[in-house]
Amino acid sequence: MLKEIKVYRDLMGANEEWAQKTRDVLKEKNITMVNIIGSPGAGKTALLEKTHALLATDTRFAVLEGDVETTRDAERLAPLNIPVSQLLTDGACHLEAKLVHYALLDLPLNDLDMVIVENVGNLVCPAEFDIGEKAKIAVLSVTEGEDKALKYPLLFREAEAVVVSKTDLLPHIPFNLEACLAAIKQINAQTSIFTLSSLTGDGLEAWVQWLKSIR
Repeated sequence: MLKEIKVYRDLMGANEEWAQKTRDVLKEKNITMVNIIGSPGAGKTALLEKTHALLATDTRFAVLEGDVETTRDAERLAPLNIPVSQLLTDGACHLEAKLVHYALLDLPLNDLDMVIVENVGNLVCPAEFDIGEKAKIAVLSVTEGEDKALKYPLLFREAEAVVVSKTDLLPHIPFNLEACLAAIKQINAQTSIFTLSSLTGDGLEAWVQWLKSIR
């Protein structure tokens, strides 16, 4: 009689399988998906609110909102009349590819050009997990300090773009913007950097044009 053999699968390997399934769906439907990653309070949802007005003129997009609990972020975006779903991790510090995949399939894919994922607020865990996206985008607010790229290099190394947000606060806080930009370039010389304020709208046009350009 054969003894039962226990099989343990690598979590990252299983995640990659789901990420590939998502890439296959996105390719079939000709949809671009981006993964926005940043700390809690970095201004990710505010960025999406202001991005909507400029992006929606010629790009059909939906949003997948990731969080540990509550539907508050999705509720903020729902009045904009874009497809939005809330993905809850029940304590996990990142979105897993399987959860993203099934949420993606529930979207009106035939009517979309782009899907924007707002990951769970965290600079570490989300950077480690592929969810099938075309590009990771790091969001760093000026209230967090200029050395975050040096402290959390994986995210900034993998980011196709970095958004430095809340620049309207620069006159009021001790933040060295030049040092921040230098730190980002030290980690990733090829990444595109956008300094902007979702409150005033300064810098949003360049950011949205880049987003459209990766379609």
